[in-house]
Amino acid sequence: MSGGSGSFLEIQPSELAFPFELMKQSSCSMQLTNKTDHYVAFKVKTTNPKQYCVRPNIGVVLPGSTCDVTVTMQTQEESPPDMQCKDKFLVQSVAAENGATAQDINAAMFNKEPGKVVDEFKLRVVYVPTTTPSPIPEDSELGSSAHSSAQENGISHSAMPQSGSRSNAETTKEKSSEATSVISKLTEEKMSAIQQNQKLRQELELLRKESSKSSGGFSITFLVVVGLLGIIVGYILKRT
Repeated sequence: MSGGSGSFLEIQPSELAFPFELMKQSSCSMQLTNKTDHYVAFKVKTTNPKQYCVRPNIGVVLPGSTCDVTVTMQTQEESPPDMQCKDKFLVQSVAAENGATAQDINAAMFNKEPGKVVDEFKLRVVYVPTTTPSPIPEDSELGSSAHSSAQENGISHSAMPQSGSRSNAETTKEKSSEATSVISKLTEEKMSAIQQNQKLRQELELLRKESSKSSGGFSITFLVVVGLLGIIVGYILKRT
């Protein structure tokens, strides 16, 4: 950042930028370079002295040398509107006697009088928001969390179909077992009916022979047996 220049001092930077963070002190510095061949006394003033600590706030800069001034901003409990600061600093400088020290400086040296040069350089204060976590890592973290949640849900969901598959398999197995049982029962009934049919046929044959011998024709008993046989055979055919 560019600085400013007066008759005595070159001042860098041209504004004081403080990293701003609530409840934390913040510091920045400025360099005062004596561009003359004689001693220069300086004094730093601010419109809000309770908010800032300046070290050193007065001093003497030797010819061709530079003095670093550190400005510390006290902690703030709330952010200013739109992060704008109205505070300002003023650096005053005057020619001093050779060999002068900070102890020789007094307020009267910076009084403006006829024939006396008092350089003044104003610096405004700007707040620089501290670097906040990038939204990308936050999104990445949320994405990772969402991904983990999705994985957990995926595991849960994947487990559910497996459980459903096992349930379906068990149901199918039970149905298959029931079907086998029914088929086995029907087979047994069919075999029993066949045996009864064979037995009835044998009895029918005997009755027919006896009827033929006795009367040469069909008796009422024979007709009844034939009717029962027809009913049984019809029942068997219907079940199978």
